[in-house]
Amino acid sequence: WVTEGFSTPEGVASADDVLFISNVAGEGNAKDGEGWISRLSLDGDLLDEKWIAGLNAPKGMAIRDGKLFVSDYDAYHVIDIETAQIENTYPVEGAGFLNDVTVWQGGVYMSDSGSARIFQIDVNGYKEWLADDRLGGINGLTADGDRLLIATMDSGSLFETLGARDLTEIATGMENADGIAVLDDGSYLVSSWPGQIWHVSTSGDVTELHDTQADEIYQNDLTRVGDVIIVPNWQPGTVTAWRLGN
Repeated sequence: WVTEGFSTPEGVASADDVLFISNVAGEGNAKDGEGWISRLSLDGDLLDEKWIAGLNAPKGMAIRDGKLFVSDYDAYHVIDIETAQIENTYPVEGAGFLNDVTVWQGGVYMSDSGSARIFQIDVNGYKEWLADDRLGGINGLTADGDRLLIATMDSGSLFETLGARDLTEIATGMENADGIAVLDDGSYLVSSWPGQIWHVSTSGDVTELHDTQADEIYQNDLTRVGDVIIVPNWQPGTVTAWRLGN
């Protein structure tokens, strides 16, 4: 399915058969209070267009213990899902372009595309967790068991880490890499936001599966939810879902 009516949608989170979609609603670095979060069903029905409004440029999101963590350019928000209230907002010192968020091994992690860093965040604050020059343009974060998977835009690489001092490149050549999904056979799907979706084999071979760049359809935070792949399309303001087959 494809659902229309969003404004530069970028990020995905899910809980209890509900999809949360972040709408930047403008430029990715604009602090204009125009951004919001929508709620969708897993069938693509719009539940709430502006469930949370008044944000700046919200992008990555993740859920832990009933709280939705949302990156917002140079800060992150902690939102109570049950009450739909922003409980806290934490500006991140020196942040360049806060981007994706994921839950891994019980913690919440957030990428900063502007400074090649990963922060560990929670309801009380944050700390720098990993900084590495190889993470230039760091974007997508995805948990996979004892591994944290990382996508970068500058080199177009997929990395894995087992901890803050360990970083291994799995594959490269996917410029502007964005979202990551792990498939049942251990291979990967990786999106590049200008319009590509790639398959990465377990041995690191990269194959282009889909390219909508000429049609100006972006492929942003590709996310797996059960057997469905969800992709916000910054342009033309849609969210696309594919069901995984054999």
